[in-house]
Amino acid sequence: MSAPPPSHLVVSVVTSLPTCNRTFPNFSSSESDSLFSPFPLNSFALSPRCLFSSTMRIPKKPVAFCLSLFSPDFPAPFSSRILRLSPGFPVKIKAIHAAGANQWHAHYSMDYSPSTKLGDKALQSHLMDNSNGGENPCVWSSPEGGCKIDIGKQIFCNRSLNMRNIVAVGFDMDYTLAQYKPETFESLAYEGTTRKLVYDLGYPQELLAWTFDWKYMVRGLVLDKKRGNILKMDRHKYVKVAYHGFRELSKEDKVGTYGNTLIRDSFDEPDYALIDTLFSLAEAYLFAQLVDFKDNNPGKVPEGADYSRMYKDVRAAVDLCHRDGTLKRMVAKDPKRYINEDTSIVPMLKMLRDSGRSTFLVTNSLWDYTNIVMNFLCASRTMDGGNKCNFDWLQYFDVVITGSAKPGFFHDNRANLFEVEPESGMLLNTDNGTPMPQVGNTSPNVQPKGLNKSCRVFQGGSVGHLHKLLSIESSSQVLYVGDHIYGDILRSKKVLGWRTMLVVPELEREVELLWESRNMRKQLRMLRNERDLIEDHIHHMKWSLKFESLHDDEKQKTTSALHELESQKDQVRLAHQQAQRECHQKFHKIWGQLMKTGYQNSRFAHQVERFACLYTSQVSNLSLYSPDKYYRPSEDFMPHEFHILPL
Repeated sequence: MSAPPPSHLVVSVVTSLPTCNRTFPNFSSSESDSLFSPFPLNSFALSPRCLFSSTMRIPKKPVAFCLSLFSPDFPAPFSSRILRLSPGFPVKIKAIHAAGANQWHAHYSMDYSPSTKLGDKALQSHLMDNSNGGENPCVWSSPEGGCKIDIGKQIFCNRSLNMRNIVAVGFDMDYTLAQYKPETFESLAYEGTTRKLVYDLGYPQELLAWTFDWKYMVRGLVLDKKRGNILKMDRHKYVKVAYHGFRELSKEDKVGTYGNTLIRDSFDEPDYALIDTLFSLAEAYLFAQLVDFKDNNPGKVPEGADYSRMYKDVRAAVDLCHRDGTLKRMVAKDPKRYINEDTSIVPMLKMLRDSGRSTFLVTNSLWDYTNIVMNFLCASRTMDGGNKCNFDWLQYFDVVITGSAKPGFFHDNRANLFEVEPESGMLLNTDNGTPMPQVGNTSPNVQPKGLNKSCRVFQGGSVGHLHKLLSIESSSQVLYVGDHIYGDILRSKKVLGWRTMLVVPELEREVELLWESRNMRKQLRMLRNERDLIEDHIHHMKWSLKFESLHDDEKQKTTSALHELESQKDQVRLAHQQAQRECHQKFHKIWGQLMKTGYQNSRFAHQVERFACLYTSQVSNLSLYSPDKYYRPSEDFMPHEFHILPL
């Protein structure tokens, strides 16, 4: 190959593609944002493998394009083939943004250096490299900022959000800023709940010997209180996975219970309970245990306790644990045992404030517990021995509201707002946030040492008070980050119009498994297409036998071919079902993929898509992006567009 002109580099792309019925495109510099078009699997399922080669001219400037990682139709060039560049021009990969569940955006630059070949393993190491974790987080505002972002820590976008329009960023605390360890915190909640059931609600002592499997339950499940069933459904509310206690229901039982009805069930309260927060996983597991216990030992449960009553008792026991402070006392004694340390939280908050934005905290926890947890998160210290909490962490917030009673906080304007005196925890009356003269000498005259005067701490109140305190002119100027799809995200989005970001800790593992299972998912799509083709042939032959006048020998040949196709259909169906089962169990042995139920988005994923503008695995992932970033979603595709338009 002759030397390229000074203004361009010549790149030769050689790849083996499993299709030969489409023309490989020629590219020019004006097409640099779409180097490869996807090839639908249904277009090559029965086609021979062909070899293509194409040469394109690309400017010396970096070229940006998008890879669709999670689509089963993602073409072969990057999944199992080799990208060959002309001598002297290797590709450098740098992740810059993940804009939706279907696309991973990459930045490719061409440098003049020795030749290279980038194959499957090299590409995976680039995509999956985690250069911002551990003890030295790669914060965007740091000198090392702008590094590539591990796929499990990217922020995904459902609706366009320009951070330049955001003037205030707010956070929930529990399971948002403070990520609890399920193996210790949920086990603590489970043990406390069983003790309350035994000692306060009359359940047998046998419950005290029960153990908790913190990996068993997942978010997005629905509990059928009347029948004692645990359900997972798709976005259309069709039940796809169902268990009675820990016993799986057959397909016939599922259809008979939830499919053959004249009126579709809404699957809402009061007959159903929604497991949409990580706090609910322990109670869901305990409910399943009680269902099995009642079925096997009907005389040992309290008299008159049906499945609904047992669920009500579990909820009452959980409330007792929270009300008497059992859980919070244990966490306060040793936060490090129950809460994950995240060294990126303080740099994230500092970066947001340095960018000119207000920051606020709205939590249902009361001040004493909030202060302990935030001290641990922001100062990386445990509250044991003689160590005493201080108020240094308040410097990262403009307003802190404790005891907010969400979701009522977002729509009930009748709640009184009290100011909290941090040193003593005393509540002071306010006039909608404005300090009021106190009768007598109830307020300390000396400002507590270390207290940041610019941050005010409150209890109660409503969103109207918060808007006034932060001088918010429009609800769309607020971004709120939380973990509870109903308590944090749905209400703030639907009622107020706040911009929202949902924290989904399970997402980090989910997207990594998606990457690992991409070939399996491609195989599933091919098997499904093969089933469709065989079934169509069978239907055509049956139609011919029924309505066409065929000679006896033709009938015999058609009938024989039909039997062969029926046998082939059964083989492909079994292979497809086995592959589906393996893919399902790769994510979770019982419930499968969090965001999928079969081929449809799960009910949980549907809620995320509807109400969360952004979603990510950890709140501190915000620190990996510019505070002025414009988050843009990937393009939506309907079924009729999927195989036509390039992804």
